[in-house]
Amino acid sequence: MEWYWVVAIASGSVAVLVVLSVLFYKSFFKRLFDVFFSGIALIVLSPILLVVAFLVRIKLGVPVIFKQERPGKIDSRTGLETIFTLYKFRTMTDARDEKGNLLPASKRLTHFGKKLRATSLDELPELINIIKGDMSIVGPRPLLVKYLPLYNDKQHRRHLVRPGLTGYAQANGRNALSWEERFDMDVEYVDRLTLMMDAKIIIQTIKAVFKHEGIGGKDEYIIGEFQGSNKQ
Repeated sequence: MEWYWVVAIASGSVAVLVVLSVLFYKSFFKRLFDVFFSGIALIVLSPILLVVAFLVRIKLGVPVIFKQERPGKIDSRTGLETIFTLYKFRTMTDARDEKGNLLPASKRLTHFGKKLRATSLDELPELINIIKGDMSIVGPRPLLVKYLPLYNDKQHRRHLVRPGLTGYAQANGRNALSWEERFDMDVEYVDRLTLMMDAKIIIQTIKAVFKHEGIGGKDEYIIGEFQGSNKQ
């Protein structure tokens, strides 16, 4: 076979794959890409994961991994959000008052913990959640279970897709946005989800992390918990 036929067949195959990935991205290829790229990321970033785990163990003690139940994608059979266990690197101490009660989160978040959050290194264990199928690389961020009764009908739609390691809101302001702005962006993402949109969000997120845009070591514990919204 002549070399130009090999090139033509290879080019045609790539073109077909690209077209299929665009047409069937949401229903099939998104999950395939999640498993493939998160698996590669776990292997490539394993030295960083080990170093961060060691530092957390030294500076904050055990457990190194913070675990918490979070709501995931709505189960089509029950119509309810699937609850899963989220994995993150620990960023807070267990400091307590004289009565044995945990101190407010703002007082337990250490300088080291703030650095982990500002660089998003605390999120790396969520790659395991992605491989398990709890999460996606891109999607609305998984928030607290106790927020579920506070969402209005529109805000509940953010759970029509798997939650993500990063999302549309995180790529466009991160913690500088209000809760309502975040949720509006989450729903917009659900409605507009495409391969190109996910690629753009990933690139914007990387830029935001390196430029420290819209961050300050904060999250829902520090900027204030969601109290509900009257907007429909």
